[in-house]
Amino acid sequence: MIRRLLSPLPDLLRRPHDALRLALGWLLLALICLSWSGIALPLRPLLNADTGRRVGRRAAMRGFHFYLGALRRLGIFRFELDELDALRDAGPLVLVANHPGLLDALMPISRLPDTACVMKASLLGNPLFGAASRLAGYIPNDEPLAMVLGACQELQRGGQVLLFPEGGRSRHHPISPFVPSAALIAKRAGVPVQTLIIETDSPYLSKGWPALKLPLLPVHYRVRLGARFAPDDDVRRLTRQLEQHITDALTPQPATSRIPREAVN
Repeated sequence: MIRRLLSPLPDLLRRPHDALRLALGWLLLALICLSWSGIALPLRPLLNADTGRRVGRRAAMRGFHFYLGALRRLGIFRFELDELDALRDAGPLVLVANHPGLLDALMPISRLPDTACVMKASLLGNPLFGAASRLAGYIPNDEPLAMVLGACQELQRGGQVLLFPEGGRSRHHPISPFVPSAALIAKRAGVPVQTLIIETDSPYLSKGWPALKLPLLPVHYRVRLGARFAPDDDVRRLTRQLEQHITDALTPQPATSRIPREAVN
């Protein structure tokens, strides 16, 4: 265990500039989240639910948009997110994405003004994210029935719901098996499922990535729109279709396949 924790240290010593940039990036996220949480906490009881959701989601969009721009200016990340703008006025949708890393939810939220994210219930008690998430009306995933009903209510209001049906960051390549939550929500609410394909050239922030290990910078993220699926009474069939579509979209064709940067010695 000690050897595993200490193994990334030589990399930190060889690349102190990259380590500093990454540390600044994470510090900035903490400052943004803590600052807004300090406002959101007392603001929530003063606003009705509809106004709170609107204020909370706009603040999340602008805050994360600023944050991702700062990461780009620091030279840590490059983002291609323009395709998401086509969804701003698309009406109620279940947004389904693969989940390669920790920044995945921030990217759609930074471009879409009325999106409720289905998130781990434990994050609602987190000092960085809890107060802001409750103000924005994000949906905890600890109780499946309550999650489905909450998502359907959000869609009936005209909002969009973002979820990652792998149930966490991808544990297998290219994705982990999907749970049927997205298809069930689409069926009950009668709204389409829009797939989002999140691509990256680095396993940084993926499941199992050592906290002190440095990636090759900049890390490149691209989010593109996949196919849109109509709701289906057969929840299992739609779940299989969603999983297969995203798997196919992430699987390079032989003529275009390449070795990920992190695999190159």
